[in-house]
Amino acid sequence: MISTVTTKGQVTIPVSIRKKYGIKTNDKIDFITEGDRIILVPVKTLRDFRGAVAGPGNMDEERQTAKEEVSRRTIEEMS
Repeated sequence: MISTVTTKGQVTIPVSIRKKYGIKTNDKIDFITEGDRIILVPVKTLRDFRGAVAGPGNMDEERQTAKEEVSRRTIEEMS
Protein backbone atom coordinates (compact mmCIF):
# COMPACT_ATOMS: atom_id res chain seq x y z
CA MET A 1 0.00 0.00 0.00
CA ILE A 2 1.21 3.45 -0.81
CA SER A 3 0.50 6.60 1.17
CA THR A 4 1.60 10.19 0.53
CA VAL A 5 3.55 12.31 3.01
CA THR A 6 1.90 15.70 3.60
CA THR A 7 3.76 19.02 3.90
CA LYS A 8 3.56 18.55 7.69
CA GLY A 9 5.27 15.15 7.45
CA GLN A 10 2.08 13.22 8.18
CA VAL A 11 1.13 9.90 6.61
CA THR A 12 -2.29 8.24 6.68
CA ILE A 13 -2.23 4.62 7.81
CA PRO A 14 -4.67 2.71 5.58
CA VAL A 15 -7.91 1.55 7.22
CA SER A 16 -7.19 -2.14 6.57
CA ILE A 17 -3.89 -1.89 8.46
CA ARG A 18 -5.44 0.12 11.33
CA LYS A 19 -8.17 -2.51 11.70
CA LYS A 20 -5.77 -5.46 11.47
CA TYR A 21 -3.50 -4.07 14.20
CA GLY A 22 -6.17 -2.36 16.30
CA ILE A 23 -4.74 1.14 15.81
CA LYS A 24 -7.16 3.82 16.95
CA THR A 25 -7.17 7.61 17.24
CA ASN A 26 -4.53 8.88 19.71
CA ASP A 27 -2.69 5.52 19.80
CA LYS A 28 1.09 5.76 19.86
CA ILE A 29 3.26 4.44 17.02
CA ASP A 30 6.98 3.70 17.38
CA PHE A 31 9.24 4.27 14.35
CA ILE A 32 12.08 1.78 14.12
CA THR A 33 14.79 2.04 11.48
CA GLU A 34 16.58 -1.03 10.12
CA GLY A 35 19.01 -0.20 7.35
CA ASP A 36 16.99 1.55 4.66
CA ARG A 37 13.62 0.47 6.13
CA ILE A 38 11.27 2.24 8.52
CA ILE A 39 9.07 -0.04 10.60
CA LEU A 40 5.97 1.31 12.35
CA VAL A 41 5.03 -0.56 15.51
CA PRO A 42 1.88 0.14 17.54
CA VAL A 43 2.85 0.87 21.16
CA LYS A 44 0.66 -0.89 23.69
CA THR A 45 0.18 0.53 27.16
CA LEU A 46 -1.03 -1.21 30.31
CA ARG A 47 -4.45 0.31 29.67
CA ASP A 48 -4.63 -1.66 26.41
CA PHE A 49 -4.26 -4.89 28.37
CA ARG A 50 -6.89 -4.06 31.00
CA GLY A 51 -9.33 -6.96 31.26
CA ALA A 52 -7.21 -9.23 29.08
CA VAL A 53 -6.72 -11.73 31.91
CA ALA A 54 -9.54 -12.94 34.08
CA GLY A 55 -8.97 -12.68 37.79
CA PRO A 56 -9.30 -15.69 40.06
CA GLY A 57 -12.83 -16.56 41.14
CA ASN A 58 -15.75 -14.16 41.18
CA MET A 59 -14.30 -10.65 41.15
CA ASP A 60 -17.71 -9.03 41.85
CA GLU A 61 -18.04 -11.06 45.03
CA GLU A 62 -14.48 -10.20 46.12
CA ARG A 63 -15.06 -6.52 45.37
CA GLN A 64 -18.28 -6.52 47.43
CA THR A 65 -16.52 -8.26 50.34
CA ALA A 66 -13.74 -5.65 50.26
CA LYS A 67 -16.27 -2.79 50.26
CA GLU A 68 -18.10 -4.30 53.23
CA GLU A 69 -14.82 -4.66 55.14
CA VAL A 70 -13.91 -1.03 54.52
CA SER A 71 -17.38 0.05 55.66
CA ARG A 72 -17.10 -2.08 58.81
CA ARG A 73 -13.69 -0.56 59.68
CA THR A 74 -14.97 2.96 59.04
CA ILE A 75 -17.93 2.41 61.36
CA GLU A 76 -15.65 0.96 64.06
CA GLU A 77 -13.32 3.96 63.79
CA MET A 78 -16.24 6.37 64.17
CA SER A 79 -17.48 4.59 67.36
